[in-house]
Amino acid sequence: MKATINNSLTHYIDIGISTAMPVILIHGFPFSHKMWMMPGGQTEALAGTYHVIAYDVRGHGESEVGDGMYSIEFFADDLIGLMDHLNIQQAVVLGLSMGGYIALRAIQKNPERFKALVLCNTRAEADSNESKIKRAGAIRAIKTNGPKIFAQEMVKNLFAPASLETKQSAVKLIESTIERTAPLSLCGTELALASRTDSTPSLSSIKVPTLVMTGELDITVPPDASKAMKDAIPNSEFFVIPKAAHLSNMENADEFNKHLVEFFQKIA
Repeated sequence: MKATINNSLTHYIDIGISTAMPVILIHGFPFSHKMWMMPGGQTEALAGTYHVIAYDVRGHGESEVGDGMYSIEFFADDLIGLMDHLNIQQAVVLGLSMGGYIALRAIQKNPERFKALVLCNTRAEADSNESKIKRAGAIRAIKTNGPKIFAQEMVKNLFAPASLETKQSAVKLIESTIERTAPLSLCGTELALASRTDSTPSLSSIKVPTLVMTGELDITVPPDASKAMKDAIPNSEFFVIPKAAHLSNMENADEFNKHLVEFFQKIA
């Protein structure tokens, strides 16, 4: 399905039980809603019980690229705009990596729209100077070598070494998704991520049930960073997914889904 949200065409799927608790899934960078749709993945685990929406963030997947002038602020507004379009007043929002940045900014701006929050392989802090320099290097590499080589290099840091061998269908999906992402979107999103605000001061004001999960082998957002975020959010839960790195939902879906379903059962 597609809808015009904030003057940009947004692609999304809307599945499950329409009268049940809405759950919105926000992917990481530079992926698409398909990261949730692998066999045994999150849409399969949730659609029989909940109202599940997964969408492509502006510039990603099948959503419109536009002018490439992105910000986490705009992405957060797009989330609320999609909820308005679907007449969803309140939802559980699950964000992984960039999706977590979007969810954190959105709950700062519109806390009344959240029933619960799930933050996966993400952090609250803004980019460090070192991270900003790395993102500038990534932009140069994309402009010089194109998305294909960028994708080949990026997947090496996204998956645990064992996952690169045992989860090849997931690796191929992510690599091909990155390859197909427009260079304008890749570069524009890198700039958006580099310029995002620090959400740490707002963590203590989160009042909804919150689940934080991360992969034990994540080098992009080490578990200590996720644990620090959990410690700042009142009454939140925290789980480390074994045998997983940055894409814990794909690398160990069984464990990921187990904690997710148990959390949802408490709040439904």
